[in-house]
Amino acid sequence: MQDSAPKALRLYLLRHARSGWALPGQRDFDRSLDEGGYIDAERLAQTAADQGIRPDRILCSTAVRCRETAEPFFRTVSEELDIRYIDALYSGPTSIYLDLIDAHRHVNALMLVGHNPMIEQLLCNLVGDEAAREALPDGYPPAGLAILDLPSDAASARLISLLLPTP
Repeated sequence: MQDSAPKALRLYLLRHARSGWALPGQRDFDRSLDEGGYIDAERLAQTAADQGIRPDRILCSTAVRCRETAEPFFRTVSEELDIRYIDALYSGPTSIYLDLIDAHRHVNALMLVGHNPMIEQLLCNLVGDEAAREALPDGYPPAGLAILDLPSDAASARLISLLLPTP
Protein backbone atom coordinates (compact mmCIF):
# COMPACT_ATOMS: atom_id res chain seq x y z
CA MET A 1 0.00 0.00 0.00
CA GLN A 2 1.38 3.40 -0.95
CA ASP A 3 1.56 6.24 1.50
CA SER A 4 -0.81 8.89 0.19
CA ALA A 5 0.29 11.61 2.61
CA PRO A 6 1.65 14.65 0.78
CA LYS A 7 5.41 14.92 0.91
CA ALA A 8 6.90 17.72 2.95
CA LEU A 9 9.69 19.95 1.75
CA ARG A 10 12.63 19.88 4.16
CA LEU A 11 13.57 23.53 4.45
CA TYR A 12 16.80 24.87 5.92
CA LEU A 13 16.90 28.58 6.80
CA LEU A 14 20.46 29.79 7.33
CA ARG A 15 21.31 33.31 8.38
CA HIS A 16 24.82 34.31 7.34
CA ALA A 17 27.51 34.12 10.00
CA ARG A 18 28.87 37.19 11.81
CA SER A 19 30.39 39.80 9.56
CA GLY A 20 32.66 42.73 10.11
CA TRP A 21 31.61 46.33 9.76
CA ALA A 22 31.97 47.94 6.38
CA LEU A 23 35.33 49.56 5.80
CA PRO A 24 35.35 53.22 4.74
CA GLY A 25 34.05 53.38 1.18
CA GLN A 26 33.02 49.71 1.18
CA ARG A 27 29.49 48.75 0.20
CA ASP A 28 27.39 46.74 2.66
CA PHE A 29 27.10 44.06 -0.04
CA ASP A 30 30.90 43.52 0.05
CA ARG A 31 31.26 42.99 3.82
CA SER A 32 32.91 39.68 4.60
CA LEU A 33 32.73 37.45 7.65
CA ASP A 34 34.81 38.38 10.66
CA GLU A 35 37.12 35.81 12.28
CA GLY A 36 34.37 34.48 14.54
CA GLY A 37 32.01 34.30 11.58
CA TYR A 38 34.43 32.12 9.62
CA ILE A 39 34.79 29.81 12.61
CA ASP A 40 31.00 29.61 13.11
CA ALA A 41 30.39 28.89 9.40
CA GLU A 42 32.96 26.08 9.43
CA ARG A 43 31.56 24.56 12.65
CA LEU A 44 27.99 24.78 11.40
CA ALA A 45 28.85 23.07 8.11
CA GLN A 46 30.68 20.29 9.97
CA THR A 47 27.76 19.80 12.36
CA ALA A 48 25.36 19.70 9.41
CA ALA A 49 27.50 17.10 7.64
CA ASP A 50 27.76 15.02 10.84
CA GLN A 51 23.95 15.07 11.12
CA GLY A 52 23.43 14.03 7.49
CA ILE A 53 22.06 17.38 6.37
CA ARG A 54 22.37 17.56 2.60
CA PRO A 55 20.09 19.95 0.74
CA ASP A 56 19.22 19.18 -2.87
CA ARG A 57 19.61 22.84 -3.68
CA ILE A 58 21.00 25.92 -1.93
CA LEU A 59 19.70 29.35 -2.82
CA CYS A 60 22.18 31.91 -1.54
CA SER A 61 22.28 35.69 -1.49
CA THR A 62 25.03 37.07 -3.70
CA ALA A 63 26.37 39.20 -0.81
CA VAL A 64 29.92 38.25 0.15
CA ARG A 65 29.07 37.28 3.74
CA CYS A 66 26.36 34.85 2.59
CA ARG A 67 28.62 33.26 -0.01
CA GLU A 68 31.33 32.85 2.63
CA THR A 69 28.79 31.22 4.97
CA ALA A 70 27.61 28.77 2.31
CA GLU A 71 31.08 27.86 1.01
CA PRO A 72 32.08 25.50 3.88
CA PHE A 73 29.09 23.29 2.98
CA PHE A 74 30.93 22.36 -0.24
CA ARG A 75 33.97 21.08 1.66
CA THR A 76 32.12 19.31 4.44
CA VAL A 77 28.75 18.24 3.03
CA SER A 78 29.43 17.73 -0.68
CA GLU A 79 31.31 19.43 -3.50
CA GLU A 80 28.39 18.49 -5.74
CA LEU A 81 25.82 20.65 -3.98
CA ASP A 82 23.58 22.55 -6.38
CA ILE A 83 24.05 26.15 -5.25
CA ARG A 84 22.47 29.11 -6.97
CA TYR A 85 23.28 32.71 -6.16
CA ILE A 86 20.30 35.03 -6.24
CA ASP A 87 20.58 38.82 -6.06
CA ALA A 88 17.02 39.22 -4.76
CA LEU A 89 17.94 37.43 -1.52
CA TYR A 90 20.21 40.36 -0.65
CA SER A 91 17.74 43.20 -0.72
CA GLY A 92 14.38 41.63 -1.43
CA PRO A 93 11.56 41.42 1.10
CA THR A 94 10.41 38.24 2.82
CA SER A 95 7.90 37.70 0.02
CA ILE A 96 10.83 37.01 -2.35
CA TYR A 97 12.01 34.25 -0.01
CA LEU A 98 8.48 32.79 0.06
CA ASP A 99 8.22 32.95 -3.74
CA LEU A 100 11.52 31.09 -4.08
CA ILE A 101 10.34 28.39 -1.68
CA ASP A 102 7.14 27.96 -3.69
CA ALA A 103 9.13 27.77 -6.93
CA HIS A 104 11.28 24.97 -5.47
CA ARG A 105 8.58 22.75 -3.94
CA HIS A 106 9.64 20.04 -6.39
CA VAL A 107 12.95 19.41 -4.57
CA ASN A 108 13.14 17.29 -1.42
CA ALA A 109 15.40 19.62 0.60
CA LEU A 110 16.04 23.31 0.05
CA MET A 111 18.40 25.65 1.91
CA LEU A 112 18.09 29.43 1.84
CA VAL A 113 21.14 31.43 2.90
CA GLY A 114 20.15 35.01 3.58
CA HIS A 115 19.93 38.01 5.81
CA ASN A 116 18.02 39.36 8.75
CA PRO A 117 15.42 40.64 9.21
CA MET A 118 14.11 38.56 6.28
CA ILE A 119 15.22 35.15 7.62
CA GLU A 120 13.64 35.83 11.02
CA GLN A 121 10.45 37.17 9.43
CA LEU A 122 10.34 34.13 7.17
CA LEU A 123 10.60 31.80 10.16
CA CYS A 124 7.76 33.71 11.85
CA ASN A 125 5.64 33.50 8.69
CA LEU A 126 6.18 29.77 8.36
CA VAL A 127 5.88 28.54 11.96
CA GLY A 128 3.99 31.42 13.57
CA ASP A 129 5.22 34.28 15.72
CA GLU A 130 4.75 32.46 19.02
CA ALA A 131 6.65 29.32 17.96
CA ALA A 132 9.46 31.43 16.48
CA ARG A 133 9.79 33.55 19.65
CA GLU A 134 9.75 30.43 21.81
CA ALA A 135 12.51 28.80 19.72
CA LEU A 136 14.61 31.95 19.39
CA PRO A 137 13.72 34.33 22.24
CA ASP A 138 16.73 36.56 21.50
CA GLY A 139 16.11 36.67 17.75
CA TYR A 140 17.66 34.78 14.87
CA PRO A 141 21.42 34.63 15.50
CA PRO A 142 24.14 34.83 12.86
CA ALA A 143 25.01 31.31 11.61
CA GLY A 144 21.70 30.01 12.96
CA LEU A 145 20.14 27.19 10.97
CA ALA A 146 16.46 26.37 11.37
CA ILE A 147 15.28 23.03 10.03
CA LEU A 148 11.62 22.88 9.05
CA ASP A 149 9.20 20.57 7.31
CA LEU A 150 6.76 22.33 5.01
CA PRO A 151 3.94 20.04 3.82
CA SER A 152 3.09 20.40 0.16
CA ASP A 153 -0.54 21.13 0.96
CA ALA A 154 0.11 23.74 3.68
CA ALA A 155 1.39 27.27 4.01
CA SER A 156 2.71 26.70 7.52
CA ALA A 157 5.72 24.64 8.54
CA ARG A 158 6.78 22.61 11.54
CA LEU A 159 10.06 23.51 13.19
CA ILE A 160 12.09 20.31 13.50
CA SER A 161 15.26 21.65 15.12
CA LEU A 162 17.76 24.46 15.34
CA LEU A 163 21.50 24.41 14.92
CA LEU A 164 23.03 27.40 16.63
CA PRO A 165 26.64 28.58 16.80
CA THR A 166 28.38 27.49 19.96
CA PRO A 167 29.64 30.28 22.21
